[in-house]
Amino acid sequence: MFELGYHASHEQFTPANLLAHAQAAQRAGLRHAMCSDHFAPFSEEQGQSGFAWTWLGAAMQATEMTFGTVSAPGQRYHPAVLAQAAATTSALFPGRFWLALGTGENLNEHITGDMWPAKEVRKRRLLECVSVMRSLLAGETVTHDGLVRVHEAKLYTRPATPPPLLGAAVSAETAAWVATWADGMVTVNQPREKLTQVVRAFRDHGGAHKPMYLQVHLSLHPFEALSLAHRAWRTGALEPPLRWDVHASAQFDLAASFVRPEDMHGCVRVSSTFEEQLALLQEDGELGFDRIYLHQVTPNQQLLLDAVAKHLG
Repeated sequence: MFELGYHASHEQFTPANLLAHAQAAQRAGLRHAMCSDHFAPFSEEQGQSGFAWTWLGAAMQATEMTFGTVSAPGQRYHPAVLAQAAATTSALFPGRFWLALGTGENLNEHITGDMWPAKEVRKRRLLECVSVMRSLLAGETVTHDGLVRVHEAKLYTRPATPPPLLGAAVSAETAAWVATWADGMVTVNQPREKLTQVVRAFRDHGGAHKPMYLQVHLSLHPFEALSLAHRAWRTGALEPPLRWDVHASAQFDLAASFVRPEDMHGCVRVSSTFEEQLALLQEDGELGFDRIYLHQVTPNQQLLLDAVAKHLG
């Protein structure tokens, strides 16, 4: 059986509004939440992008839910600093935090002024970062000279149990790779055949007994679900490597100007009733996902949370 969670989108809401949504999610009966960790939104129209780690402290203090986020160490975040952030969060809220690691997107990472590496280089860099972070979380003093550099770093504040370090994957190839080093996997909804391939690749290459989390982009509205999804999340229809390499929100908007409303069905689950969403979520559960985080891509978050409360009640 899977558990439902709430996805908090920093790109679409102010931190204060997002905090209110997280509290509403708990009142609706949800026990889990996750949030994005970006420097910029995917669209100028979205217009927000608060700092995830500041918000996580506030949200975890204001609720009793577990929380997680997906971060990219190696460029915008030095791995030692990210390990310190994860350690402090876990020390404050034992057993309630997980961190997923990915290779990142140029949209967030270009701000350092460093060159945006090729995907294979980013994968090697991520593995170095994972090794550094695991060593720091274990209490070791770390010096490392590679694609990232660390000099005599040590974490003096650590939780009794390190937070799980999951891996972010969208393709079957990446899922197979993530299974070799991560404590679990986080992925996103996509057509059923592709999602099945991602799950199978993760399970077959070392992830057979590791947790899997799924983030589901959905648009729930009785009359305007498709048009609202297109307005709010049309950049979500852009495929890799484009979405990895574009470096500005305005460029995302330009690329997404060619996305038609009907194209949204490939990246957002559009429906007029929550019952339709539940049928698809049951299929996700049959694939073996332990938690499914719901991301209502349209502004009306309460519409989803009211439906969740009715279902869980």
